[in-house]
Amino acid sequence: MQHYLSFVIATKDRLNQIRRLLGSIQAQSHLPYQIIIVDASQKPLEDLIKEFPGLSIKYLRCVTPSPTRQRNIGIEAVDQKTTLVGFIDDDAVLEIDSLKAMMEFWRQAPENVAGAAFNMVNHPKASLVFFKSIPLVKAFGLYDRRKGVVPASGFQTMIGYVTETTYTQWLPTGAVVWLRGIFDEFRFDEWFDYNYLEDVDFSYRVGKKYKLAIVAGAKYSHYPEHEKRSNDYRFGKKEISNRIYFVEKNQELSLPKCYLVLIIRMFITLSLAMRQARFYHFQRFCGNIVEILGYNLNLHRKKP
Repeated sequence: MQHYLSFVIATKDRLNQIRRLLGSIQAQSHLPYQIIIVDASQKPLEDLIKEFPGLSIKYLRCVTPSPTRQRNIGIEAVDQKTTLVGFIDDDAVLEIDSLKAMMEFWRQAPENVAGAAFNMVNHPKASLVFFKSIPLVKAFGLYDRRKGVVPASGFQTMIGYVTETTYTQWLPTGAVVWLRGIFDEFRFDEWFDYNYLEDVDFSYRVGKKYKLAIVAGAKYSHYPEHEKRSNDYRFGKKEISNRIYFVEKNQELSLPKCYLVLIIRMFITLSLAMRQARFYHFQRFCGNIVEILGYNLNLHRKKP
């Protein structure tokens, strides 16, 4: 089957990053059929399209910044000829022949494969290594050493770099391709108005019914801005609410185990705040406390 790939790029106020990304796409030996940019920037980036005449780009504006909303808008806007819908972060860079490797995978993809992610070559080092290595942690379903698994606690394991194509239970949206038909059944949950766990929520739901893969030869790098979050208190709150919401949506997961890992994670953050004297760790911890208390007192609980 001949496939036609349309990329959806959700972006906000990242002119230099998206210029670099589009440059890496334009340099590919296999070009996508279409690119849809869904822009929530304060200053529109529409003029950027003129710099890449070799790419077929559709530019859309989104008034309210939301990664899930922007992606859903992009899904609706893809051309009818599209058979594959990809998502790629504006701070990603594709390696040469990465798209060629991805399209080769789809040409011979096994039956029941719904999604395939690109292979991140510069994955950050894992955190909480000691905790994750404790045998009882896996035995109680709190975490798992296997790549791309969602254990009973709802805390997904990192995928990292793979040396061969690997099948997983969830996929990141940093650079990923889905069969278009999947979106007749699934959409991004727009309750996630913050860029945290929305990819796990979407892909895990799909993965319960279809196969998901990481394509080893389709390589890319991720270059997030190395600056402190603008609001670590808000992130601390979302770290709690988004995780609990995700676990409550999927009844095979365990809310008590989720709470246990959340509490462990909270006190590790507090320990970092005291040992490193970093205020942003303390802000994150305060956000954790406020949200976990409010969630259990039903002050701002949102049922899935």
